[in-house]
Amino acid sequence: MRVLTLNPGSSSLKTALVVNGTPVGWWSSDLTGAEATSVTVQALAQWSTVDAVVIRFVHGGSRTGPVRLDQETLEALERLCPLAPLHQPQAIAMAREVFRQRPKLPVIAAFDTAFHTGLPRKAAQYALPREWTAQGRLHRYGFHGLSCRHAARRTAELLDVEAPRLLCCHLGAGVSVTAIRGGRSADTTMGFTPLEGPAMATRSGSVDPGLLLHVMRTAPMSVDDMEEALYHHSGLAGMTGTNGDLRAVLTLEAAGDPDAFTAMDVYLHRIRREIGAMAVSLDRLDAVVFTGGVTEHQPELLGQLAEGLSVLGIFVDPARCLGDGDRAISPEGAPVTVFALGTGEDVELALEAETALTAVQV
Repeated sequence: MRVLTLNPGSSSLKTALVVNGTPVGWWSSDLTGAEATSVTVQALAQWSTVDAVVIRFVHGGSRTGPVRLDQETLEALERLCPLAPLHQPQAIAMAREVFRQRPKLPVIAAFDTAFHTGLPRKAAQYALPREWTAQGRLHRYGFHGLSCRHAARRTAELLDVEAPRLLCCHLGAGVSVTAIRGGRSADTTMGFTPLEGPAMATRSGSVDPGLLLHVMRTAPMSVDDMEEALYHHSGLAGMTGTNGDLRAVLTLEAAGDPDAFTAMDVYLHRIRREIGAMAVSLDRLDAVVFTGGVTEHQPELLGQLAEGLSVLGIFVDPARCLGDGDRAISPEGAPVTVFALGTGEDVELALEAETALTAVQV
């Protein structure tokens, strides 16, 4: 099966051709608004003979697996755009463009949230009035699920363990840490939206809601203004006055910029804190996986990040961080094996497409 994968992130769009489960061609582009449509056109032109297109949707609501898209389903997914405004509109735009260009081609939606649908209630429920939560919609959904699924699958292969207990640390423009037990999510740092958790490139991560209420009253700020600030002008971007690109922040830090130094200190501290929080959801820790764009492009940062994690038996050999491909980066004999892995989202997307199409045929 030849599957075209379209993967909109918050800062880039990745596309790949996967043939019988193996990526044979891929490229990525910086993602800015309407560019998602033009990239889709280019991908369809470059790989015109495909059996299906699969699109990563960050938010699928309560859906537990991939679905073949039609107009009705697409409209339902579009209503979730306010919960993932950096990602969902791009996925919607790409799906509509595929429908327009290739109306007979199967289009599959694969959901990051699906991996977390079995999240234990103690980890999923917010401590809010039960009148709010009784409807079953206001809870923690979790994200980066395709990356987590690949991390669990690949770690099982590398350790030769059927269902390892692991932490998946997805480090990109978005940042999350997920505890995985039995191949499923046991707890995760992102919640109702992809804002929760550590500080990110342009997103704030978790903030005291009382602080936000205070700012909205005293600034004053509208809901739309607050959303813009939290999604686009916070995180590394907000702390440094940059666009949030980690390379730019690291350059400023190396030049002695005090704001950049503080921003990196906060960024790393918050990730370490979430790693510790997620570890207590597991009865043992077999592995820690670092994945995502930061792992790929700034692997030297992993050694710095691991400082302070020795209390959890997590150690990293800085020399091993600088290798290529899927690799162990912990020292020989370390209590916990630490891996640097590719996200493998293209492979997971293709597998999801095959799952959805098989279900339709049955």
